[in-house]
Amino acid sequence: MSSSQRLKDQPASQRPRERLAERGPDALSHAELIAILLRTGLKGANVLEVSGQLLKKFGTLNALAGASLEDLRSIKGVGRDKAVTLLAAFALAKRMVAELRGEAPLLDTPERVAELLREELRHATAEQFCVVLLNARRRLIKWERLSQGTLDTILVHARDVFRSAITANAAAIVMVHNHPSGDPTPSEADIKVTRDFIRAGQLLKIELLDHVILGRATQTQSKDYASLRELGYFYS
Repeated sequence: MSSSQRLKDQPASQRPRERLAERGPDALSHAELIAILLRTGLKGANVLEVSGQLLKKFGTLNALAGASLEDLRSIKGVGRDKAVTLLAAFALAKRMVAELRGEAPLLDTPERVAELLREELRHATAEQFCVVLLNARRRLIKWERLSQGTLDTILVHARDVFRSAITANAAAIVMVHNHPSGDPTPSEADIKVTRDFIRAGQLLKIELLDHVILGRATQTQSKDYASLRELGYFYS
């Protein structure tokens, strides 16, 4: 029997959906569970082989969960609809974990902010700007991705950031964006935007606590992020 034989032509005992119904999800491999989400393969490769290629490319489920729509679609046999299905499944899993943790996470340090969004932005090839909305106890209300720029430029407006904060009744916010180059050192534009937003927040009585830039750690750079507050760019 060819490994590329269509699953519907194989015995029921070898098909992921039937195996899950009979034995439960814990009996299935990662590839089989992913195959159920993908539903179909392509000519010359059944859905289990396509799911196997996904796991081979990303290595771990954690890395796969952090993949972008474009990353997922780079696998032959994974089109837009299948990629969206995978993103939705992993998003639900993350939300379930957050519910199980109980109280919303405390985000009172740049390291904790970086931890919140590290995987979301790790594989981004263009700058993406996010705002983290916090209550008066510095606990997460939610975070939002507000804009995506080119490789070097991002467009973000204070009205969009603070509209989200006002709608969520946030007491404070943290700005977060990534540097696809891997170097989290703030640019002159990053510093200017930060200071502009500090002033806007003061007028609206919504404190900008920090601006965290995500990059990559290296042998000479132990942190994969930079905090503009820690670097002294916030007014006293």
